[in-house]
Amino acid sequence: MNSTNLTTADGVPLKTSLRRAQRRHRLKAVLLVTPLFAFLLVAFVLPIMDMLTRSVDNPEVITYMPQTAEALIAWNGDGLPGEAVFAAAAHDLAKGSRERTIGHVASRLNYEKGGMRSLVMKTARKAKKWESGPYRELILAADKRWREPDVWLLIKRQSAPYTLSYFLSALDLRHGSDGSIESKPAHMKIYVDLFMRTLWMSALITALCLLLGYPVAFLLATLPMRQANLLMILVLLPFWTSMLVRTTTWIAILQSQGVLNDLFVWTGLIDDANRIQMIYNKTGTIIAMTHILLPFMILPLYSVMKTIPPSYMRAARSMGATAFTAFRRVYFPQTLTGIGAGSILVFILSIGYYITPALVGGQSGRFITNFIAYHMQQSLNWGLAAAIGSLLLGVVIALYMLYNRLIGIDNMKLG
Repeated sequence: MNSTNLTTADGVPLKTSLRRAQRRHRLKAVLLVTPLFAFLLVAFVLPIMDMLTRSVDNPEVITYMPQTAEALIAWNGDGLPGEAVFAAAAHDLAKGSRERTIGHVASRLNYEKGGMRSLVMKTARKAKKWESGPYRELILAADKRWREPDVWLLIKRQSAPYTLSYFLSALDLRHGSDGSIESKPAHMKIYVDLFMRTLWMSALITALCLLLGYPVAFLLATLPMRQANLLMILVLLPFWTSMLVRTTTWIAILQSQGVLNDLFVWTGLIDDANRIQMIYNKTGTIIAMTHILLPFMILPLYSVMKTIPPSYMRAARSMGATAFTAFRRVYFPQTLTGIGAGSILVFILSIGYYITPALVGGQSGRFITNFIAYHMQQSLNWGLAAAIGSLLLGVVIALYMLYNRLIGIDNMKLG
């Protein structure tokens, strides 16, 4: 019988029935994946896109001082602009003061040049009372700072709908008076040092977690099941305690009058007048974060070590290898996938930590994430916070790609 004439029990051609079944299976697969896709879209993709957009978005001047922005297009930047620009600025300042929108412009310009907020707000209040020109004389008389060409160059530069100023600030750079990019003065450079501090402290925390976690994972993998389960409960116990509680506990332990210093004084290692400062600095951040992130190193290592047959080590010993040689040449290479998984997990988590450095880090132990939170919550410079966050995301992606090139993400095992 020709296969094209085959039918199902209800008389439908077999090929048609198979196509319908395949469509139903594909539809079910799509419906099963849709909630996960929606979650990733809402909780991951959209926030990242919004962050990237905010890091270059620059709507304040062009939205609330549109006439000034348009008038400045024809100005070549030499000396002071003409009467048309001053008239447009007076109109925009007066309108912005009446509608209470000029504060957005003042804050935006103040991010680029200190004192611009007071200048703009002061002039805007006076502009409401002006009935006619000449506006050049009125604005110059309102504040002598309007006589500086740099002020008008700043307004012209910030009239563009998009800007790289936030990224320049995040890299301790700025626009010079002639529009060129230059380095900020030494006393204003903070973010590059913070990036470097965050990276090297995260690397140190990762190394300490590996140093402490490897023996624990090895012990878990080699102990009998009953003892291993008990030890695993102790490893997982921190997950059952609030991270805030664990961090504040370290404050009680590490402070000058804390448990550890009291123990040192009691044993005679130090005298009461020379207590060690281990909190509100880099030391406190490193100790607290190593404790918090240690389970994230132990668990991937344990999952890999558990799959290594003990007979491999016994075979190496039976062939004349010492215990150290057998470990170095047989056992350790097989745990590299767990080391890679635990290291990249701990490193990426530590880069993005916020609460622990904020509580125990003081000034010298804070991470770049603490300044992202500062600009989001206090200075309200969301553009700069988004630019710093975008750079941090770029660093993480670059490190991930480097890891994939050197080791290979396919070789990473989390369980």
